Amino acid sequence: IALSRVGTYIPIDGVDRAAFNESIQSGGLLSYVDTLSGGSISKVGVFSLGIVPAINASILLQILSTIFPSLKKMVKEEGSAGRDKYKQYEKFLALGFAVASGIGQAFYLRPYVADFDVYWVAHTVFLLTVGATFVSFIAEEIDTYKLGNGTSLLIFTNIASSIPLSIGQTLQASQSQDGGNELGLLVFLVSFLLTVVGVVYVQEGERKIPINYARFSTKNQRAAAGGSQAGQPHLPFKVNAAGVLPIIFSSSFLSLPAAVARFTHSDAALAVAKVTGPGGPAYLPLSVALIIYFNYFYTFLQLEPKDLAEQLKRQGASIPQVRPGVRTAEHISQTLERMSVLGSVFLGGLALTPGLIEAVTQLQTFRGFAGTSLLILVGVATDTARRLRAEFQLAEYDVDRLYEDLDMRKL
Repeated sequence: IALSRVGTYIPIDGVDRAAFNESIQSGGLLSYVDTLSGGSISKVGVFSLGIVPAINASILLQILSTIFPSLKKMVKEEGSAGRDKYKQYEKFLALGFAVASGIGQAFYLRPYVADFDVYWVAHTVFLLTVGATFVSFIAEEIDTYKLGNGTSLLIFTNIASSIPLSIGQTLQASQSQDGGNELGLLVFLVSFLLTVVGVVYVQEGERKIPINYARFSTKNQRAAAGGSQAGQPHLPFKVNAAGVLPIIFSSSFLSLPAAVARFTHSDAALAVAKVTGPGGPAYLPLSVALIIYFNYFYTFLQLEPKDLAEQLKRQGASIPQVRPGVRTAEHISQTLERMSVLGSVFLGGLALTPGLIEAVTQLQTFRGFAGTSLLILVGVATDTARRLRAEFQLAEYDVDRLYEDLDMRKL
């Protein structure tokens, strides 16, 4: 993790960093990606791309798996060999994303480079690609050592590294206003804490659908029928199963007109960007509508009711008072639809909260931080704590002593 931060401070030569840093502080998607990379984009570091190419590759392969059944079959039916092959595809795709992103960033930096030529572009793309590949390698090593999800931990580290600076800027902005802004600062801090509590509550919330197995003993079946849920198996459906991806997809989609206007200098694209960009009249309704759509889409992309119903049927499992097969798929689909509505309301509110707080408190220093970053921080923190708790519980068992106490003659 420390190595992933070192590359942030290794600069790329020939770039006017001060002017570029000032240009991306106005907000938008680039400011958000800069937060995910721990400020390496604004610093124009070697690790500017960070883990983003690997994330893009993973998302694209998940989408392609729904289009091409062979990819899904590779993961589910071909065992470890299929999963290893799938990971190879993901690595090659991540490399392609890194090269494409490096080229795009090199040309985006063109106004801030004095000696812009083919050699500088090739050298910059090479450094950015190597940096992104090395960061992906670090994430894989974290997964190997079972320290948590490598990708999530790297994003967590990058976002957390920007918190001290954001706090300092917030305090400075509060003191610089006429007569001070202590009340606005207090409202800001209380809103921040309430948002954290809300995120934790929703992230831990889930809908449990009980299931019965035909091979259960009569005693277990009677216990389940009597209303005991302690030992009964169930299907857990998260309230926010899609995570932060709907907000990221929505922000990316709404930033396309601005990106097109920047590269093409089109007046029509610029006009559309002003309407759909942050502060525009259509920004909030479009943002909420896109979040609802992408949340519904990605929820069913992760979990297909028909496949889950077939899997339960093969395992001899069923949902109480629901017939196996088509009825089970319909029941799961209805449950997912209801959960996606709750998740969409939560994500929509989370996306709108920073803007409302900024309008009330007149403090905008946390704009790059936003509710999305907070959702990532809380989600990764709770998941890592859960993993560490499980590892500590496992460490309490003395496996060697267990085998010594076994009477081999009884086996």
